Amino acid sequence: MPITLPENLPAYDVLRNEGVMVMSPERAARQDIRPLKIGLLNLMPKKIQTETQFARLIGATPLQIDLHLIRMTEHQTKNTATEHMETFYRPFQAVKQEKFDGLIITGAPIEHLPFDEVTYWSELREVFDWTQSHVHSTFGVCWGGMAMINHFHNVQKHILPQKAFGCFLHENVAPTSCYLRGFSDDCFIPVSRWTEMRAAEIRAAGLKILLDSPEVGPCLVEDEGRRALYIFNHFEYDNDTLKQEYDRDTANGTPINVPRHYYPEDDPSRPPRNRWRSHAHLLYGNWINEIYQSTPFDPAEIGG
Repeated sequence: MPITLPENLPAYDVLRNEGVMVMSPERAARQDIRPLKIGLLNLMPKKIQTETQFARLIGATPLQIDLHLIRMTEHQTKNTATEHMETFYRPFQAVKQEKFDGLIITGAPIEHLPFDEVTYWSELREVFDWTQSHVHSTFGVCWGGMAMINHFHNVQKHILPQKAFGCFLHENVAPTSCYLRGFSDDCFIPVSRWTEMRAAEIRAAGLKILLDSPEVGPCLVEDEGRRALYIFNHFEYDNDTLKQEYDRDTANGTPINVPRHYYPEDDPSRPPRNRWRSHAHLLYGNWINEIYQSTPFDPAEIGG
């Protein structure tokens, strides 16, 4: 939560420039409190696992979150019970008249396909455009982030010669960013993808890279003009998510490397250790707090 200080106090500008949350007494006096309405557009096949992962992160702040689960309208999932989908999810076409303080768009295991060959690409592009008038802040994750940055800025995804798979060290290249408050100089983040977005092309689009890795490239990108963040890796993963992927591919006979920097001494017979949990909570907590501080109190004004 922010600290309230007079704007003319020298510490105000010093702390603000360091990335510390500060708020003037005048602004604090105008603050009203209401639940933040956050949507989760879940494109992953394992809906329940994914919704739990994100709910855990955005529910860890002192603020009240009203979470809404959203699915693509025509796409039918094969991996989650119909009863669960009908009970807890609404199709995008049923919610597009509503306003949201925040929206998370998850990844999807379809990165081998060109964007325009995805069956729901037309509606997803409608979602992206809709965020500009109906969502205060959007968080695109993995393929969802790649798709969003492609839609708005024509930045291309590139196929990797082999899967980026493991828990990789990332450098904090924007330590004063409001989204990286409390971050160390570097942090580990789970990675599982066959594609990448390239730093030069991201910067050429006028976007700001916040987290970067010499091994697996850019991770977290801020798109201030679109009120969006794009993250290409998986802070939301559970301890054993990479293990589940590795065990599944091994059992199916699919060629797969042992996920790097994940198991102790890269030994898959040993339990993996979680080295990203604290930074995951920091990032999503910072995102929620930024929404809280800047979203209109009247939801009707969102997107205006």
